[in-house]
Amino acid sequence: MALRRSSILILALNLLVVILQSESAPQAFRRDPGHSQWHHGAFHDVRDSIRSDVRRMLHTRAEVPFQVPLEVNVVLIGFNGDGGYRYTLDAHKLEEFLRVSFPTHRPSCLETGEPLDIEHNIVFSAFPAGQAELIELEKALKGAMVPAVVAREADFGRELPLFEVEATVVEPVFHSLYSYIFDVDNARNSAGEMDKPVPNAIFIVNFDKVRMDPRNKEIDLDSFMYGKITQLTKEDMKKQEGDYIYRYRYNGGGASQVWLGSGRFAVIDLSAGPCTYGKIETEEGSVSSKTLPRLQHVMFPSGLGPASGHSTSDIFIGQLASLISTAVEHVIAPDVRFEIVDQTTRLLIPIIVLQNHNRYNILEKGHNYSINVEAIEAEVKKMVHDGQEVVIVGGSHLLHRHEKLSIAVSKAMRGHSLQETKNDGRFHVHTKTFLDGAILKEEMERSADVLAAGLLEVADPSLSSKFYLRQHWTDDSEVSSDSILKHKPLWASYDSKRGKKKRKTETKQGDLIRTYGTRVIPVFVLSLADVDAHLMMEDGSLVWTSNDVVIVLEHQNEKIPLSYVSETERRHVVPSQAQRHILAGLASVVGGLSAPYEKASHVHERPVVNWLWATGCHPFGPFSNTSLISQMLQDVALRNTIYARVDSALRRIRVTSEAVESFAADHLKTPLGEPVKGKKNKTTTELWLEKFYRKTTNLPEPFPHELVERLEKYLDSLEEQLVDLSSLLYDHRLHDANINSTELLQSSLFTQQYVEHVLANEREKMRCCEIEYKYPVQSSQTYIYGGILIAGFFVYFLVIFFSSPPVR
Repeated sequence: MALRRSSILILALNLLVVILQSESAPQAFRRDPGHSQWHHGAFHDVRDSIRSDVRRMLHTRAEVPFQVPLEVNVVLIGFNGDGGYRYTLDAHKLEEFLRVSFPTHRPSCLETGEPLDIEHNIVFSAFPAGQAELIELEKALKGAMVPAVVAREADFGRELPLFEVEATVVEPVFHSLYSYIFDVDNARNSAGEMDKPVPNAIFIVNFDKVRMDPRNKEIDLDSFMYGKITQLTKEDMKKQEGDYIYRYRYNGGGASQVWLGSGRFAVIDLSAGPCTYGKIETEEGSVSSKTLPRLQHVMFPSGLGPASGHSTSDIFIGQLASLISTAVEHVIAPDVRFEIVDQTTRLLIPIIVLQNHNRYNILEKGHNYSINVEAIEAEVKKMVHDGQEVVIVGGSHLLHRHEKLSIAVSKAMRGHSLQETKNDGRFHVHTKTFLDGAILKEEMERSADVLAAGLLEVADPSLSSKFYLRQHWTDDSEVSSDSILKHKPLWASYDSKRGKKKRKTETKQGDLIRTYGTRVIPVFVLSLADVDAHLMMEDGSLVWTSNDVVIVLEHQNEKIPLSYVSETERRHVVPSQAQRHILAGLASVVGGLSAPYEKASHVHERPVVNWLWATGCHPFGPFSNTSLISQMLQDVALRNTIYARVDSALRRIRVTSEAVESFAADHLKTPLGEPVKGKKNKTTTELWLEKFYRKTTNLPEPFPHELVERLEKYLDSLEEQLVDLSSLLYDHRLHDANINSTELLQSSLFTQQYVEHVLANEREKMRCCEIEYKYPVQSSQTYIYGGILIAGFFVYFLVIFFSSPPVR
C-alpha cells in the first residue's frame, strides 16, 4: 500500500514538473507578463513643430503643406540569428537609416498631377519578432506548400523544384502575429469600431529554407520553438537555399514574393522567389530576380566565400530601406486617384446592365458570371464614413430599346494596329478592336437617353457642394428642419455699423442648409454578345473610370490573353466575370483609391507604374484575382475623403489671404501715393497689420479694423483645429477627424465669402467717383413748361397766318 502511494506521489510530481516546464517554455503568440508593449506616442514629440508649420502657413502665406505624422512599423522576422543564414540585422540601425533617408512623403492627385497640401512625417519603428513566432510561421508555410513544376534559380540559373503557396492559407497566421505584436484582439475590426490606434505593419521575413523543406518529413519544427537554434558552418551556409524555390499566389493571382494582406499589413518574403513579372516588351515597373535583395548575395557577394566587413551589410540595409519606402508610397500612403469633396449623406450606386441579347442576365444569382450586389455593397460601405448611407440598385436594359445608347456604343468602338512576334520569329501586324471609355461617356452625355445623360448629369461631383451648402448668402431661404446650422452672416453687424445705405425691404439672409443630397455614381455594365472574342477597353482592361462614372465591359468569351507576363506564363482575364472590375472602379471613384502599382511622377508628367505591389488583397490590375479590399486600403480611402476636404479648405484660405493682400497692395499707400515702407524683414501683410491692426499710424484705414481682428481670431482658431486634426489622423480616429475636416471646410467657406463681401463694399467706398443712372423725375413743372411750349407754337402759327398777304 505504501509502495502504491509513493508511485502515485512520484507520478504527480512528474506531471507537475511537465506542467511547469510547458508554462515556462516560450509559446507562439502568448503574451507573458514581461512581454514588450507596442509604443504609440510620437505625436507629442512633433506637436510643436507641426504647430510652428501651421502658423507659418496661415500667417505668412508660406507654401508649407499640412503636416500629418504617419507611423510605419517594420517587423523583422528571422533577422535575430534564428532565420536563414542565421543573419542578424540591427533594427535600430535600419530605423535610423529610414528616418534620415525617407523622413517625409507627400502624396499627389493622379487626376490633376498636382501634389496635395498634405505631407506625411514618417515615423518609423523597426523591431524583431520572437523565435517562437518565426517557427510558427515556418510550420504554416511548410504545410501550405504545393508542388508545382520547375523554376529557374535566376535568369540563367539552375532549374529547381518549385512549390507554390496560397497566401490566403497562411494569412491567418500573419493575422495572429499582428494581433500579438500590437495587442489587437481582433485585427479584422474596422477603424471606426475600435477606440484605440490601429497600426500599419510591414512584415519582412527571412525563413530558413532548409528547416522548412517540405520534402524533408523528419524535421520537427516544434523542437526548434523551445530550444536554442544552432549556428551554421560554412558548408551549411552554402546550402541555405535548400535547392528549391517557393512563391506566393494570392487567391490564384500572379506569383510574387510580396503581397498585400487583407488586414493592415504587407508581407515581404526575402526567402521566396526570385519572381519575375511585368508588361511584355516594356521595362517600366517590371519585377526581375534582382528587384528584391537576397541574403545569398549578401553572404556570398562573389559567389566564393562568406562576406567580410560592413560594406555588404550597409548595402543590404539601404536596399531594405528602398523597399520599405516603395511600400509606403504605393500601399500605406498612396496617391489619390480622384480628389472629390463629397459632403452628401447618401451614396446611390445604380448598376445598369446594358445588353444586346436575351441569352443571360448577369444580375441573376447562381452562375459563374453573376454579379453579387450584396458583396459589392458590403465592400463599398467599408470605404465611407459613418453616417453616409450606401444604396446600390441594379437593373438590366436592352440596348435595342435605347437607340441613342446603341449609337454611343458603336461610336466608341476603336481599333489600332499591333505588331506582335509569332513562333516563326517574324512581326505580324493585325488590328485590335477596343472600346474607348472616354468617347463612350461623352456620347452618353450628349444623348437624350435618361439612362445615360440623366444619370451622368446628376453624377457631376460639383453638384454635391452646390446642394450641400447654400453659398449665395444673399438668396432667400425658407426655414427647414434639415438645417444643421442657423448661421448669421459675419458681415451683418458690419453693415449695420458702417453702412449708410438703408434698405427699404429686408430680405432674410441665407442659412447653412444641409439638403441631405444624394451623390449618384452610375455603373454601366456593357454585356455584349457576338463581339470580337478579344474585345477589351483601352490599356488592356475591362473597366474605365472617371470621377463620376464607372464603365465595365462583359462578354461570354473565353479568357483573353493580356500583354502581361508572370514568370513564363502570359496573364489572362476572363471577360465574363465583372465583379472584380466593378469593385475596382468603385474603389477609385468612391474612395479615391489608386492602383497599388501607380504613382504620379512630376518628372515624367504622367503616372508611372511599379508592378512590385500588384499582387494581394485588392481588385486592381492584371496580377490580382480577388474582389476584396484590404483594411489598409480601406483606411486609405477614409483618409482620402478627409484629405480632399482639408486640401480644399487650405486652398480657399490661401485664395482669401491673397485677396486681402492684393487689396492692401492696391489701397495701402501714403498720401503721396507711395507704398507703405517699414523694416526690410517684414512682409506687406505684416506692415498692413502694424498699420491697421496694431494702430501704429494715424492714416485712414482702407477697410475696417474689425475685419483684421476677426481674421486674426479665425486664423488662431484654425491653427488649433489643424493641430487637433493632425493628432486625430495620427491616432487613427477617423470618425472624429472626418467631423473636424467638415467643420474646417465649412468655416473656410464662411470666411472666404465674408472677406469677399467686405472687400467688395470697401472697394466701392474708396472709389474717387461713381456714375449713377436715374430716370427723369416727373413733377408739376414739367407740365407747365409743356403748356408754355404748346402756347408758343400756337401764337407762332397765328402770327404767320395773319401776316401773310392774300393770294390773288
